[in-house]
Amino acid sequence: MSVERPLVVVGPTASGKSGVALEVARRRRSAGRPVELVSCDSMAVYRGMDVGTAAPSAAVRAEVPHHLLDVVDPEQEYSVSEFAPAAAAVLDDLARRRVAAVLVGGTGLYVRAVTDQLEVPPRYEEVAAELEAEPDTGVLFERLRHLDPIAASRIPPGNRRRVVRALEVTIGSGRPFSSAGPGLRAYPSTRFVMVGLSVPRDVLAARIRARLDAQLDAGMLDEVRALLDSPDGPSRTAREALGYRELLAHLRGELSRDEAVELTVLRTRRFAVRQERWFRRDPRIVWFDAADVDPADLARRVDAHWDEVASADRG
Repeated sequence: MSVERPLVVVGPTASGKSGVALEVARRRRSAGRPVELVSCDSMAVYRGMDVGTAAPSAAVRAEVPHHLLDVVDPEQEYSVSEFAPAAAAVLDDLARRRVAAVLVGGTGLYVRAVTDQLEVPPRYEEVAAELEAEPDTGVLFERLRHLDPIAASRIPPGNRRRVVRALEVTIGSGRPFSSAGPGLRAYPSTRFVMVGLSVPRDVLAARIRARLDAQLDAGMLDEVRALLDSPDGPSRTAREALGYRELLAHLRGELSRDEAVELTVLRTRRFAVRQERWFRRDPRIVWFDAADVDPADLARRVDAHWDEVASADRG
């Protein structure tokens, strides 16, 4: 008997992905169908950042096994280059044990790296360090536009992280970053069953603010302070986590607490819009309305869809 095709649950931040994925896993496990969850979140990989990344509690992890949470310390750099092989190893292990996988997360590139087995160029640390020494992202973007105009046409000029990565690969490998196959422009057939959770932007905005308030009440500021006080401090990638960047600025005296909170809400809402646009481009994703819907009922419908696809495969 073959293992079921893995399920992928995606959507913008605060859309309820983790809750729905957990309920799907609970439904199947209660029926004797083993399921484990695999996180595709670029910030949930960091230890000591559980409050701010809304990581599942220890009780939830004890109930349903989770993978790729708390895998590196915050002072370490971590990217899709490390994530892709780690996720592949987890899925291979689950398949060997005949356990179904539910992947959940909102980091689009991480999801695509798994579902499409993207060719992920290696890291060139010395090149990256040299590029990071240039404070002006505009200067770096002009350099990219000269070296790889195709890559430059696909990257927002102000997205420093993507600009640096494209330059790092172009310079380090001696090949244009854009030459690594069709990449994100192609949506080939996949063995993954992909579903998305859709929430109106006004509802999502209210959820984002409510979640941040709850995270602050749960000690997020103390969590950020611990990162700031650690000997090495958070890495460049860890600092990009929503809320952490703003609260770090507050603790350094650059923003008031209220300013940091409002800026976090604003940036999170903008991030949610970018996430939705990213996922909406993928025609393989089947969308479910997740606004004002009972998570258990939504999980039932997602679970039924998963079964329907599996039945069509067998038919």
